[in-house]
Amino acid sequence: MRVISGIYKGKNLQGFDIDGTRPTMDRVKESLMAMIQSYIPDSVCLDLFAGSGSLGIEAISNGALECTFCDNNDIAIKTIKENTKMIKENIYINKTDYEYFLNNTNKKFDIIFLDPPYRLSLINKCLEIISKNNLLTDDGIIVLEYENENINPLNYEIFKEKKYGSKKVMILKK
Repeated sequence: MRVISGIYKGKNLQGFDIDGTRPTMDRVKESLMAMIQSYIPDSVCLDLFAGSGSLGIEAISNGALECTFCDNNDIAIKTIKENTKMIKENIYINKTDYEYFLNNTNKKFDIIFLDPPYRLSLINKCLEIISKNNLLTDDGIIVLEYENENINPLNYEIFKEKKYGSKKVMILKK
């Protein structure tokens, strides 16, 4: 796994092997970043269910102003800390439950990456909390990566959708 574009292009990223997790494949990440490229510069990002931090790091590498990484797994947090050592500022790492974080943050985000463990079907619940707490800026986007979950976009517009084998990427905007 590596950073595929931007100022950290080519930097190897550590991963881990935890049941129920899987890294975003490079080709999916490359296509995803191309789809949202115009939203990244100077953005404030949230990498929820961050895992290795790969998506948030990619956003920072491509000009995001800051990224908050959130995961509740000790191994994931250790991996994020190792993978973000090269980034000197504007990185916030939270070891907490997604629901607690979404209900207690006072930040608004331009880009929210939602890539929860597929078997838990958490995207719709996250979208409800994000909407209820108004955590997305007016021009913001939510990037979903999922497999078989039926997505209810609520009051968000489906901006783009793409399928990569069994994985799907959907981008929502206000």
